[in-house]
Amino acid sequence: MTIRVGLVGFGLGGAVFHAPLIEATPGLSLSQVVTTDPTRVARARERYPSARVVPDVETLLSSADELDLVVVTTPNRSHVPIALGAVEAGLHVVMDKPIAPSSADARRLATAAADRGVLLSVFQNRRWDGDFLTVRRLLDEGALGGIVRFESRFERWDPALDGGWRELGAPEEGGGMLLDLGSHLVDQAIRLFGPPTSVYAEVERRRPGAEADDDGFVALVHPAGVRSHLWMSLVVGALGPRFRVLGLEGAFEKHGLDPQEQQLQAGMVPGDEGYGIEPRERWGEIVRGAEREPVPTERGDYPRYYADLAEAISRGAPPPVPVEDAILGLEVLEAARRSAESGAVVRLSG
Repeated sequence: MTIRVGLVGFGLGGAVFHAPLIEATPGLSLSQVVTTDPTRVARARERYPSARVVPDVETLLSSADELDLVVVTTPNRSHVPIALGAVEAGLHVVMDKPIAPSSADARRLATAAADRGVLLSVFQNRRWDGDFLTVRRLLDEGALGGIVRFESRFERWDPALDGGWRELGAPEEGGGMLLDLGSHLVDQAIRLFGPPTSVYAEVERRRPGAEADDDGFVALVHPAGVRSHLWMSLVVGALGPRFRVLGLEGAFEKHGLDPQEQQLQAGMVPGDEGYGIEPRERWGEIVRGAEREPVPTERGDYPRYYADLAEAISRGAPPPVPVEDAILGLEVLEAARRSAESGAVVRLSG
């Protein structure tokens, strides 16, 4: 069975992440691409000559019988209407994170997909970062003993506004770093330690003229007592460690980002020699006081998302990221925003 894919959007998400991963996955075929920008139209036609490039979602959905799956990688405010249209057409849907600007909208999408009997999943690709896979392995092995605190950061030095949609302040736009980078950070913490029982957050607009949040901190308490401290910011001139995991028998510290995004931007594709592999000088370390032990980084595996998705569609296997995970993540982020507004800890059922 070949799963025919329509890709909505050919910016960074569509061109760098989704299209190369779709093309590299056995059983998937990139059939249509939606974009109107002339440069992107030319690039899509050059790279994927067998795919039809169409100007809008309406044109794509008018030939829904020629598709099986729609992948949505557009600004957040358009996620819900595009996904609802695809679901109504009887097509499976993959959404870029966050699935929607609010958990209520996400639940509405989930209900619509369930009623139509189609799969709805979210592209939480950072579950397959090599450094995150390394943290999971170390925890599974008990290499650090009982975990006390999990620290995770997505920090950048980008002090000037660029005018993009992520900087728009209206809630329906789904802008800001809490929803953008925070979606990854919260998802990873929940994957490791389970849904939190409480949330505390500080969410700020630091850059002059900023409408949307660009600097934030979220603290989660998980059922077993582990605390996750999560940072997301565009105004960090001195970047902290990507991960710092503190255990009773040692700590794991890792700097730098997973290489897959940079590799994909440079034109490398899954299957190329070296894809997903991090050089030794960027490995993390287990630290016990003055003792430091290098830890090889697991190979990053973004292609696993689409491989598992193909199995879910063709054979009924579990989806790589269930929509319920995305809803939970949004509920935690909404609690974080309430905490930031009130200055109080928000309790969650867990």
